[in-house]
Amino acid sequence: MQFSEFDLDGKVLSAIDKMGFKTATSIQQLSIPEGLMGRDILASAPTGTGKTAAFLIPAIQYLLDFPRRDPGFARVLIMTPTRELAYQVHEQCQLLAANTHLKIGVVTGGINYGSHKEIFEKNNDILIATPGRLMEYLETENFHAENVELLILDEADRMLDMGFKKEMLRICDEAKNRRQCFLFSATLEGDSVELFADRILNDPALLEAEPSRKEKGKIHQWVHLADDYNHKLKLLVELLKNEEEVQKAIVFVKTRERLEKLVGELYSHDIKTTWLRGEMPQDKRMTAMANFQAGRTRILVATDVAARGIDVQDITHVFNFDMPRTADIYVHRIGRTGRAGKKGTAISLVEAHDMAILGKVQRYTEQQLKSRVIKGLEPKNKPAKLPKKKKDPAKIKAKKKAKAKVKKKK
Repeated sequence: MQFSEFDLDGKVLSAIDKMGFKTATSIQQLSIPEGLMGRDILASAPTGTGKTAAFLIPAIQYLLDFPRRDPGFARVLIMTPTRELAYQVHEQCQLLAANTHLKIGVVTGGINYGSHKEIFEKNNDILIATPGRLMEYLETENFHAENVELLILDEADRMLDMGFKKEMLRICDEAKNRRQCFLFSATLEGDSVELFADRILNDPALLEAEPSRKEKGKIHQWVHLADDYNHKLKLLVELLKNEEEVQKAIVFVKTRERLEKLVGELYSHDIKTTWLRGEMPQDKRMTAMANFQAGRTRILVATDVAARGIDVQDITHVFNFDMPRTADIYVHRIGRTGRAGKKGTAISLVEAHDMAILGKVQRYTEQQLKSRVIKGLEPKNKPAKLPKKKKDPAKIKAKKKAKAKVKKKK
């Protein structure tokens, strides 16, 4: 479906064309018409399928259709879970609104409070914000949400997972004069998103996008078994030195301490990296991401918390130097590659104590991860056996009861 088939302003269509968007993705085809009709939206779409433009395009069109009459605060408020995602949404919003008069602001933590003063003192049409910092401005009455006509919650599932439910509800209450609300989530599975949506949405259009073959990437996954930390490090160094294949990669570690140790060891092997860790000043985070996105460094080492919200299109590889705590985090990690229809590779370095989580990952993804070896770096120890899934006593009891009933009937 062509963007020209939607009822969009010529200024928006011109910006879309300049950005190189040719045809609408599945989530855009579903959400743009519903948004333009004025409906609330509850939508799920995997990352890398054009989700951001799916809510920005109807938001910008709304502001052009109904121009501002009086000066005031933001009329469109977009909430995101992380700083990185907020800046990515801000960047795409500026591109889509490039031919318009609309003023766009971004407010996140990690930035000096004085830097946001101008956003609140002048007319602002679209505000992109993280929940924590926006709550501070609400509490100090530097920001008022009464002018918000369209409220958008991006990656609502992640915000709920991160413990922002109270802040999200407060902001929804403050934006009581809104005409529309969009809630976008990577998944609608589980009770938390649906229950939250019931509280804030009014007769929403339920949209679940099935990405087309073009939009779906293919991620090749396998594991390398490692004897210990030093063996794992040698495997990683060998893999990263293959620059033809590993053009841009994220290496995941479990703690900040581990990150600092690994970065130092990679530098000693002449592998330059940039890194992201928790509680990192925003200016350093932005510099690190700019260097990574521009290709000045091709390896990013990150912890799970620090990597939330990263959206870089051309990541060829994800390495799990440390396995994640849970299977769903594994899926979020490897989802950084194989985006927008491209191929990607996810490689996990697995020690004996990681076999339990490896088993959970395989059951969760319904995929057997095969083991590979590098010549000269084969593991010396025999591979540990995958632990068998523990049987649920309640299920066993229920089965026995069911069998007993069948016997009685006979």
